Amino acid sequence: MAAGSGIEGLRFIDIMGNGEMEWEDVEERFNRLTLTQNVGPEPVMKWSDFGFCIGMQQSPEFANELLRALRGTRDWKIHITKCELHHFWCRMMEPFDSRIRIFFDLCDRDIDGRITEMDIKQTILLSASTNKLSLSHEEAEYYATLMMEALDTENRGYIELSQFETLFKVCLSSWASIPNNQLSITHSPYHNDQFQEPLSMAEILFRSYWRRTWIILLWLTVCCALFAWKFIQYRHRAAFEIMGYCLSTAKGAAETLKFNMALILLPVCRNTITWLRKHKWINSIVPFNDNINFHKMIAGAIGVGVILHGGTHLACDFPRISGSDHSIFRQTIGARFGYHQPSYIELLATKEVATGIAMLILMIIAFSLATKWPRRQSPSLPRSVRRVTGYNTFWYSHHLFILVYALLIVHSIFLFLTDKLTEKTTWMYIAIPVSLYVGEGIFRAIRSEIYEVESLKANIYPGKVLSLTLRKPEGFKYHSGMYIFIQCPNISHFEWHPFSLTSGPEDEFLSVHIRTLGDWSYQIYNLFQEYPRIYIDGPYGAASQDHVKYDIVMLIGLGIGATPFMSILKDVVNCNPKTGCGECSIRKGPLKAYLYWVTREQSSFDWFRDVMKEISKSNQKQVQGDVRSALISAIQALYHTKNGIDIVSGTPVHTHFSRPNWFSIFSKLARQHRGTKIGVFYCGPSALARELERLCTKFSTKTSTRFVFHKENY
Repeated sequence: MAAGSGIEGLRFIDIMGNGEMEWEDVEERFNRLTLTQNVGPEPVMKWSDFGFCIGMQQSPEFANELLRALRGTRDWKIHITKCELHHFWCRMMEPFDSRIRIFFDLCDRDIDGRITEMDIKQTILLSASTNKLSLSHEEAEYYATLMMEALDTENRGYIELSQFETLFKVCLSSWASIPNNQLSITHSPYHNDQFQEPLSMAEILFRSYWRRTWIILLWLTVCCALFAWKFIQYRHRAAFEIMGYCLSTAKGAAETLKFNMALILLPVCRNTITWLRKHKWINSIVPFNDNINFHKMIAGAIGVGVILHGGTHLACDFPRISGSDHSIFRQTIGARFGYHQPSYIELLATKEVATGIAMLILMIIAFSLATKWPRRQSPSLPRSVRRVTGYNTFWYSHHLFILVYALLIVHSIFLFLTDKLTEKTTWMYIAIPVSLYVGEGIFRAIRSEIYEVESLKANIYPGKVLSLTLRKPEGFKYHSGMYIFIQCPNISHFEWHPFSLTSGPEDEFLSVHIRTLGDWSYQIYNLFQEYPRIYIDGPYGAASQDHVKYDIVMLIGLGIGATPFMSILKDVVNCNPKTGCGECSIRKGPLKAYLYWVTREQSSFDWFRDVMKEISKSNQKQVQGDVRSALISAIQALYHTKNGIDIVSGTPVHTHFSRPNWFSIFSKLARQHRGTKIGVFYCGPSALARELERLCTKFSTKTSTRFVFHKENY
């Protein structure tokens, strides 16, 4: 491999996430700063703003050292002109020889053309601090000695530019040319033309969304048909003469409410959904991964139905009943009221209206506490509100719907305008879904009693992450990518929380990783030394379970979001044909997996260190980042060559620096796997999910590689 492939780590500017900064961006920042800092005829900016101006505002100390190296003098803390800034910019963007000279000067603190072991140690500490790495002075001294041993072969006590250049040309090139992934499939020859046979945008959108689309269209069609049926039916009733289209609207909305109150239970019948996932033909046409989103959509439709039904009754129907002509009232609907024309207050006091208002109040409470801000105790909420919100409040308030369904039955029995049982159909709508939901609850309660598990090991990792290893119950079978619910009676007999399984299906134990983000997780984190009783329920299917549909998968996890993918990685390694797995010829699954685990803290690598060591023989990574991590990358190469361990992760798996350039990553995969279908699985915040889904669509339309996006939803 050419040296140029290994020296990308010496880029000075690559911090914008979606591409490099341009001089126009730097100039715009300079002009903005000089508007408030101009002290003479020529525009200048403060030297301390250099980092912000070139996009290194998050690394001010490193930016200051870079400015010192660019100026090459001891008196470098003076104002910067635009001409001087442009000169610095051009030097940073020049070819490798110029950039290596700048970096050499950055390490050469006394500006004598020589770098000593102390210079290297100080630069290592600076680079470690900039990249938020935990590094002691003793470790920095050891790594500096390691570099001097490799470069100062004549024991002169210093190194010069030519030796420094050799370090990056040799070490980083060898670092980037590690042998290929042992899990790789045999690829077709490399093609420079990655834009052959692209699919149209319409075809990509159809392939990506047709399952969601037909489900939503079917649902909307049923809702509209039910609304129209009741609307027309009451258009021809005698009561229409008094209440008009308000009555038809209210009754049409009521019919859709019956349907949606029944349907909303089905997406949360997890056992049923997990069982249906096993049937390939059903799983191929029904988007089970969107069950929670569909549940929320139906909840929104119920809200609209309640507004239409209750609003038209309260604001239109009831005033018309109480204020209508007495003779017309007696001729049309008087018999339903014993020929007594009720006042508005009397109508509100009836069983029908009272139960309706009670349901409305309970729904408002449950809906409000289920939204994102109170459920996650958003800091934007007042402190007094945050005290009474959170996952517990959401969980318990959601069970108010037990009362809602009971009131719904009562509400449907006492109707103003009919006594016919054939028109009191609410029970017909909800009988099967409620029975299924209750049956699942009973089944889960029985199974959870059977699945009391013994805690074998509990480890606490930095970042307040608790790793639990549990004894695998007899007969407990699952697939990689699934999750379980966990209950701890010492905390609560009613709370169950979902966690992805990080153990592989072939393991003799179950393992989960729990990050303390809420009150329940904080309590179990504090109880770990007591090894409390644990009950589990599951396993349940998730989006990651679809990884078996692809030969190549791309797994992207942010922070603790990597948990669903640990089980998949183990499964891929265990089913590697080279391992002699007997089931490999039978069980279909990915032949190659790319894991992109993005984390801010070095200590996060401790969470899955054992898993990383297990899969390290099947893993390959290349150097990324910019000049802020270049020296650390060089040390990584030297240390890995000598000891076979990465100094950052503490495993044989190599670590990247800087924010991933997702466009570049997708582009590389599209070239490498031309004409194939790649499953992209993501677990993390929604902001990046939107970017990744957009890139999947973009590269699927502009290349012959098809990227299919999946996101975990809990």
